[in-house]
Amino acid sequence: MSSIQAHHVSTSGVSPARVVALSALLSCQTAEDTVDEVLNLACEARVSDPRDRALAMELVYGVLRRQETLDWRLELLLKKPLPRHPVVLQMLLRLGAYQLLYLDRIPPSAAVHETVALTKSYTKKLGRDWSGFVNAVLRNLIRLPEPSLPDPLAHPAKTLSIRHSVPLWLCQRWIDRLGFEQAEAACQTISCVPSVTLRVNHRRVTREAFLAQLQKQGIAARPTSISPVGVTIEKGQLVTSLPGFQKGDFYVEDEAAQLIPPLLDPKPGHRVLDACAAPGGKATHLAELMDNRGQILAIDRQKDRLKLLQENCRRLGITIVTAVVGDARKPAEVLRSLSKSGEKSIEGPAVWDGLVDRILLDAPCSGLGVLRRHPEAKWRKHTAMFPRHHNLQKEILEAVSSVLRPGGVLVYSTCSTEPEETEDVVTQFCHVHTEWIRESVAPWLPSTALPFVTVHGALSTMGNECGMDGFYAARLRKVS
Repeated sequence: MSSIQAHHVSTSGVSPARVVALSALLSCQTAEDTVDEVLNLACEARVSDPRDRALAMELVYGVLRRQETLDWRLELLLKKPLPRHPVVLQMLLRLGAYQLLYLDRIPPSAAVHETVALTKSYTKKLGRDWSGFVNAVLRNLIRLPEPSLPDPLAHPAKTLSIRHSVPLWLCQRWIDRLGFEQAEAACQTISCVPSVTLRVNHRRVTREAFLAQLQKQGIAARPTSISPVGVTIEKGQLVTSLPGFQKGDFYVEDEAAQLIPPLLDPKPGHRVLDACAAPGGKATHLAELMDNRGQILAIDRQKDRLKLLQENCRRLGITIVTAVVGDARKPAEVLRSLSKSGEKSIEGPAVWDGLVDRILLDAPCSGLGVLRRHPEAKWRKHTAMFPRHHNLQKEILEAVSSVLRPGGVLVYSTCSTEPEETEDVVTQFCHVHTEWIRESVAPWLPSTALPFVTVHGALSTMGNECGMDGFYAARLRKVS
C-alpha cells in the first residue's frame, strides 16, 4: 500500500478537508491502491473533525465519479487542453468545479475562495502562482450559461460519456453491443452513488430482528428488494458503529453478490473450494448456508487479504474455513500440501485428501460491474485487459474443474459485464469438456431475481434498475 505524500506545501489557513481531498486525488493518479485505502490514510494523517472527513470523502468520490463531465465543462473555458496543464492544477480545477456544479450547500464564493487559497499553497511546488488563473476559470464557470450536450444522434457515445461521466471507449463498446438505450442504463448504473448494503448473518439474528435493532437506534434501513437476506441502510453510516457489528450480526456486501453462494446449493458436511476467496464475503455466506458444518477451503494469492478473510470469519462466528495462500491455477497442489501438513481451520483439523463437492470460482476480472463503488477504477481500465482476463479465467476454470468429484457443482462468477469474461468463458469450457453440463440458476434464486436469468440460464444483473452491482454467475455440473 502506498503512503500519502506530503507534497511539501504550506496549507496554513486552508480547509483541511480540501487539503486531504487534493492529496488523495493526486495519490489516486499514481497508486494502484483503492480510493478507500488512499483516503483513509490521508484522513488518519490530517483530519480529526468528522465533518471535515465527510467533506473530504464527498469531494474525492465526487470528483472521481464525475471526472469526465467536469473535464468537459472545464475544457470549454481553457485555451489549451486540460491534460496539458500540470496534474496538480488539473485536480485543483476539478475540485473547484465539482463544488460549483454539484454541491449546492457550499456557496459559490466559498468554493472559489477555498480553491484559490489551496492553489496558492502549491505555488512553490508548481513553480509559479496559478491562483489568478484558477480564480478566472472558476468564475467563468459560474458566469457563463451551461452548454448543451452533443447531439445524441450524431455523437451517441460522447453524449453518454459526458452525461454519465463514463470513459468514451466504454460507452462506445456498450452502444455497439447493446444499443443506445441499454448502454445508457448500464452507464447510469455505474455512475450512481451506491447504498450501504448488508448481508444479515442468519446464524446470529433474523433479518426482521436486525432491522428492529436498527430502528430502535434511529437508523433508517429497509430490507433489500431482491436478496432475501439483505438490508439497505438509507443514509451513509460508519459501518463499524452499527449495532451488531462486533457481534458478527452482518457482513457488508452488495445485494447482487448475496445471490451467488446459494447457486452452489451447499449442504452441511460438504467439502467446498472457494477459489480467489478473499476478503471472504462469499466464503462466509457459504458457511452460513452449510450451518457451519463441513469444510471450506479458501484460496487466494494475497496474504494480507486472506488475513482480512480470517478476521471476518472470527467476527461472524465461522469456524469451518481453512484459508490458504495459493494459486487457484494449481488447486491439486494446494490440496496435496494440505493433506500432508494437517492444516487446521479456525477450530480444528481439516482433511483435504481427494476431491471436493462444490467449487465457487469468483474469477479475477475487469470489475466493470462494481465501478460505482470504485470510481477511481473507471479511469484505469482499458480494452487490452479483456483478452488477458479471459485467458486467465479459462486457465483457472480448467484447473479447478479437475478437483471436483463427479456429480459435483461449480459456480463460475465475476463482477464483470462483458461477454469475454462471462458467457464466452463458460461456453468455451463446456464445448471442450463434454463431461460437464450447464444448469439454469433459476431454481436456486428467489422469485424476485428471476428476471435476471439469461437465455443461457445464467444470472446477470448488468444495467439493473434495482440498485445492485453488475454480477454474472453460471452453474455447471460435472456429470462424469
